[in-house]
This record gives sequence, C-alpha cells and structure tokens, in this order.
Amino acid sequence: MWLPINLNENSAEPMYHQIEVQLRALIISGQLENGTLLPSIRELAQMLKCSVITVRRVYQDLEAEGLLRTRQGMGTFVASVQEEDRDRHRTAAVVDAMESAIDAGLRVQLTRSEMEKVFQQVMQDKWKET
Repeated sequence: MWLPINLNENSAEPMYHQIEVQLRALIISGQLENGTLLPSIRELAQMLKCSVITVRRVYQDLEAEGLLRTRQGMGTFVASVQEEDRDRHRTAAVVDAMESAIDAGLRVQLTRSEMEKVFQQVMQDKWKET
C-alpha cells in the first residue's frame, strides 16, 4: 500500500514527527478508513527511506493515541475512531500548527496586527486554491 507521505530532509522537524503528523492527518481526515491495513514497519521504512526504528516509533505513538491497532502476526490497522475523538484530533492538529506559526511570528517580532494580516492573507489564498 502506498501512503501519500512526503518528507523534507531539510526540515528542522525530525523525520518521525513529519511521518507521524502526516499519517495522523490521513487517519483523522478519513482518507485512511477504519480497518485499513498499513504497510509493515519494514515496508514503510523502505518506502520512506528511513529507519525501521523511526517507523516503529510512529506506529507506537499513534497506537497509544488510539488511532492504530496492531494484531500480532496480522499487521497494523487503522483503528475505529469515534466522531468526537476525530474532531478532537482535527482541532488539536490545527491548534498545534497555529501555535507554531504564532511562535515563528513572535521570533521575528511581528506585531499582533501584522500576524493577523498574514493569517487573513494566507486563509484567503488557501481558500482560492480549493
């Protein structure tokens, strides 16, 4: 199974985090449905050209969140996620991204007004794309 996960080797974010964020998004958006069999740890590591340990950590983290379940000898599957949990995960992902964006703005000393303008412009541009 091919997964649309793109890694940026030049990113400051660790590779496991990039994979985890994208795989979580595929699950909570419903693009990967309940019961979907994921590639084995070894297969996904080969596909993404990363360490088996990296993929194992991602699978373990997402299993601990209740998004994946592993059956010994059968593989790792997308878990059944209740609508309430799905909404909570979706909101948390956006809040995390917005907090990171605000932190970046604060680091370069943007004012609140400047950040609000940037936010409005990016939202407007993104909605034109869809």
